[in-house]
Amino acid sequence: MSPRPSSRDASSPRDASSPHDASSGEATASHRGPWPADGPFLVAASLSGEANAAWARAASTHVDVAVLGGIALDPASRAAARDLVARERSEFLPASPPAFIDRQLQALADAPVRAGVNVRSATLDPIREAAAVCAAHDAICEVNAHCRQPELCAVGCGESLLRDADRLADAVAAAVDAGATTGVKVRAEVPGVDLVAVADAVAAAGADWFHVDAMDSEPVVADLAAARATADWDLTLVANNGVRDRATVAEYAAHGADAVSVGRPTGATADPRVLPRVADAVAAWRDGRPSPPPTAGDRE
Repeated sequence: MSPRPSSRDASSPRDASSPHDASSGEATASHRGPWPADGPFLVAASLSGEANAAWARAASTHVDVAVLGGIALDPASRAAARDLVARERSEFLPASPPAFIDRQLQALADAPVRAGVNVRSATLDPIREAAAVCAAHDAICEVNAHCRQPELCAVGCGESLLRDADRLADAVAAAVDAGATTGVKVRAEVPGVDLVAVADAVAAAGADWFHVDAMDSEPVVADLAAARATADWDLTLVANNGVRDRATVAEYAAHGADAVSVGRPTGATADPRVLPRVADAVAAWRDGRPSPPPTAGDRE
């Protein structure tokens, strides 16, 4: 695979808010990207069968970005999703995925949150179509290279894409070429997978963010941040897994993340105390305020 230049020109938000001072060549305190917050930000990560517009609106008082989905787009991924439903997993299976995405994003047009959509597909045309809908709503199209369910991996979706960086880069390029701000969600601890090499590939294809489920291997975020410091790519690093309190936010910040994401704390059965305290910790990080020491409530 030959590297692809990004479709964005020099006036894009990424270029306008580079993490380096052009006059000095020195890194500033925070990486920046085309995101709603000035500095570190909080993402509500997709939850299968639950993360729709109503969910995003409910989370919007605390988060900066809400990623809907995941949405299975093509026949193979939809067949896999039906198999998952048959074993009692919740999935979105609308008759027309592009129309569903359009309706959900339209429902968030006046919400105080940047929307995104996590998509699964073994083929490229459905990604282009979904990404074009995202672009029309200024929403992020997040390519799913994360789901580890055997049904999805067997048809070439989810985690299987981590072992085929060319296919993953093609999926990213399809979304970028449709005009969407494009992210990739990945997971750590996949045998034989070098996430720095994966980041190289998707950055060359034009990706904007790299959303990492650290899977209890939090230092992988530091590895990616260190690689970015010496690479010619500018991915925003979003760290996920176990973000529940001040301590976990501070840990990912220390590893070099630009943002953190929460999944289960946004769910219908979540402890209602968790999301507000994570949001408070991210606000303190953004403002440069030291986080207070953990309280008994943080550990509950």
